[in-house]
Amino acid sequence: MPEWLSRTERLIGQENIKRLQDARVAVFGVGGVGGYTVEALARSGIGTLDLIDSDQVAESNLNRQILATRDTIGRDKVEVARERILQINPDAKVHIYKTFYLPETAAQFDFHNYDYVADCIDTVAGKIMLVMQAQACGTPIISSMGAGNKLDASAFRVADIYQTSVCPLAKVMRRELRKRGVEHLKVVYSLEQALEPFEVREGKPDGQNAQSSQPAEQTIQEAWNMQGAQGSQGRRKAVPGSMAFVPAAAGLIMAGEIVQDLILLDKE
Repeated sequence: MPEWLSRTERLIGQENIKRLQDARVAVFGVGGVGGYTVEALARSGIGTLDLIDSDQVAESNLNRQILATRDTIGRDKVEVARERILQINPDAKVHIYKTFYLPETAAQFDFHNYDYVADCIDTVAGKIMLVMQAQACGTPIISSMGAGNKLDASAFRVADIYQTSVCPLAKVMRRELRKRGVEHLKVVYSLEQALEPFEVREGKPDGQNAQSSQPAEQTIQEAWNMQGAQGSQGRRKAVPGSMAFVPAAAGLIMAGEIVQDLILLDKE
């Protein structure tokens, strides 16, 4: 047993360490939530990680994304994540895909290869497709709901999608998954009501000049908008605000659920 996992072994035992080392987990999206999910999975000893994200590190990521530093700005997030994982665990196997996951690119991934899938992306169409692919292959999946415009890191909960409340994205997902016959989906969601971005509350321009590097697909923020947040007055919302500790909390919770489920699943 490597020394760097000795504290983990004291908690879960050598047999479970081996289970984690033998596991292969795919993380779709390595931004605010996904970056912390990857970090915790790597430090937990997951042996193989597949990382899927087409984005590059931007200066605006510095306030909340673990992969973002002054030195990584402009670099592919999956490349940075691979380097970080291997600095933690040189024995890890890391597969990277510079791909924006959507139904159109879903065929690139065989979910039979994965022991678990983490959905940390921010398009509704992509999230639904991830769930459908995982279900078709019998692969466990956990999905992150909205973390933007939140301040209370303690408000996150783990639940089945059909037991969620408050979160507008979860409402959209419940409706769409019910249409498709999906009976269960483990999610991390927040009970906190989303805050209005500061410039909207102050009656200032609503950030329409902000540029996004993502395709014109429905995003988590747009799902929130379509539910009619208070004070919107029919306007398109600004780019969502975020703090360092909120997406981090969601990502760490996701990683904890994955690790515990892998141990329990292998005991069945």
